[in-house]
Parts: sequence; structure tokens; C-alpha cells
Amino acid sequence: MAVTFSDLHTADGLKALEAHLAGKTYVSGDAISKDDVKVFAAVPSKPGAEFPNAARWYDTVSAALASRFPGKAVGVNLPGAGSAAPAAEAAKVCSDDDDDDDLDLFGDETEEDKKAADERAAAKASAKKKESGKSSVLMDVKPWDDETDMKKLEEAVRSVQMEGLTWGASKLVPVGYGIKKMTIMLTIVDDLVSVDSLIEDHLTAEPINEYVQSCDIVAFNKI
Repeated sequence: MAVTFSDLHTADGLKALEAHLAGKTYVSGDAISKDDVKVFAAVPSKPGAEFPNAARWYDTVSAALASRFPGKAVGVNLPGAGSAAPAAEAAKVCSDDDDDDDLDLFGDETEEDKKAADERAAAKASAKKKESGKSSVLMDVKPWDDETDMKKLEEAVRSVQMEGLTWGASKLVPVGYGIKKMTIMLTIVDDLVSVDSLIEDHLTAEPINEYVQSCDIVAFNKI
């Protein structure tokens, strides 16, 4: 099963690598592999003393790569790329003649890599939505007449479901001539729900307008 590491330039990322390498010499198996080279390329420098397993592994992989690249390096700068790991000196590491498994530093993205990337993107999108502002709304929902079934009216209103909309408590308030209106609370995520659209496109549109004549905003407060 593929192992996922992220943010290896941070202490939290190195903690995950440190835990994974406990009792191990390499990331996968008993010999250096593409997995080691990929992870090595993502670690900008040798981990500190607080990460002994990761530091030992880093030295091991560094020595293995050095033996494959005996030439003297003078260093290169990659603007915008951040701190480049020594492993990025090569695009492909060739094994001994009797080993056909090349260590490709920039190999094709695997299904596991794609899945991990999609999960990170989804998590970021979810976090962004959570950071959006919310508002508390108090709304009056008025029936056509005193013969309107208010229980069915409430059921129709609450049947409207959408991302960022949460219905709250409600109550019936007499308005005269035997007619009652429903006052209901709702919470919305500002970036996802428009109250005007909610009323015009849903609450006063078919089929809910069989029970609802109109809706009025009584209070609108940012949370």
C-alpha cells in the first residue's frame, strides 16, 4: 500500500516521516527504491537531531546517490522552486547493469499520487468554505388565507435543501382574521446561499407557492 507524505519541509511533515522510518532503513522494502528518491527530493535538508530516524535515512540515501553521481557539484539555483534537495541533481538514476529498475526522480504520477492530490484539494476547498462568513436570518412566511394547511406549508418550506442552508426553529404567529404566518429561523453561508434567490426561486415558486403567498425578511445578522 502506498504511503503518503506531505509538507516534508515542515516539522509536522518530518514527524510523519520519522514515525514511518522507526525500525526501517528505507521507506519501502530492504533496499533503496524510487520511493526513497521521491521522498528524499521533497526534504529540503537533513532533518535535525529531533528526527534521528529521518536523519539516518537521509544520510543513507544521500550516500547512495553520491556514489551514483561522482561528479563534483557546484550548486544550482532554481528561482521559485524553494530549497532544492540534492537528489534533484538527476532526472533519472540508473541502477547496476544487472538491475533493470531505474530510479526515476520525476516518474509518472501514480493513481495513489492523484488520489492524494485530489484529497488535499478537496480538504482545501472544504476549509475555504468553512472560513466563509455566516448569517442568521429571521423570516416571515405568509400563507394565502386561513384555509392554508400550515403544517404542509412548513413541510414545504423545510423541503428546500441546499449546501450552506440550515433551517432552525419556527412558530406560528396570528396576524388577524384567523390567518397565521410562520416565523422561521435559518442560518446561511454567505458565499453559498442568497436569501433573495432562496425566496424567488424556491419558496415562492412552484410547487411551494401552493401554500406560500410571500416571504419577508424580519432580521438579518452576521454571525
